[in-house]
Amino acid sequence: MKSMSMKTVFGFTLVAAAAAFILVACQKDVSNETSGDTSRPHGVTIYLTDHQTPVFDSVFIDIQRLEVKLEDDTLPNDGWVSLSIRPGVYNILRFRNGLDTLFGIGTLPNARLKKIRLTLGMSNSVMKDGISYPLKVKDEDREVVANLDETNFEITTPGQVLFWIDFDAGNSIQVDNSGSGSGNGYRLKSSIKIFSRSNSGRIEGRVLPQAADPIVKAIIGADTATAIPDDDDGEFKIVGLRAGTYKVFIDGQNGYGDTLINNVVVRNREDTHLPVITLH
Repeated sequence: MKSMSMKTVFGFTLVAAAAAFILVACQKDVSNETSGDTSRPHGVTIYLTDHQTPVFDSVFIDIQRLEVKLEDDTLPNDGWVSLSIRPGVYNILRFRNGLDTLFGIGTLPNARLKKIRLTLGMSNSVMKDGISYPLKVKDEDREVVANLDETNFEITTPGQVLFWIDFDAGNSIQVDNSGSGSGNGYRLKSSIKIFSRSNSGRIEGRVLPQAADPIVKAIIGADTATAIPDDDDGEFKIVGLRAGTYKVFIDGQNGYGDTLINNVVVRNREDTHLPVITLH
């Protein structure tokens, strides 16, 4: 199965290598002594991933800035600290089935994280059935803010803050028919989730045959996480799940039936492996 390691996508290899070098430099003054003291400087590493949507072939998000807000009245800019990212357009649907990319790094004056903020540009679009559509973003939606607490991130022993940003494509795109002309357009109202490995679990498995074009949904209460199995081997992985007991629904397409698996237990820090699922 694919792992949640530092995988780069669409030519980020050199960027990730350079970012790793910068990260080492940033951590020169961050010793092991800081790992238990959140008031001391900490390095920070942030990864970007995505929960899938079966509607679109590609979702291009223009991300221009990444900031973290810290709890400290003495800090300038109301505690907001800018981190180093590669500004530009990300096809977030490439980060599927456990894939992620190194997204942001830096050094924080302390590890008392309260919020995270993404600032979006205007070059957002989607690809559906081979046709490109612009994603409208209202001015009030260009800043995407999420709260942080100790359940969203982890502090590793070297004094390093680590977490993942899950850009939920399925819940971020809305149909917008307010424009003139024929057909509907689309609006981006971003939905993101922050998680860490230590405070989340994963479900992985394999669905056959490929012709079924299945959609996998992990459901707990009112929350649903979606995965699209790989075309070549049918493998899927859903990450960033809170601990609990899930229903896993496999939605078969092209005339194939559905399958429901009950009582799938997810535990923090663990992979829950499902047996091979064959649709008929």
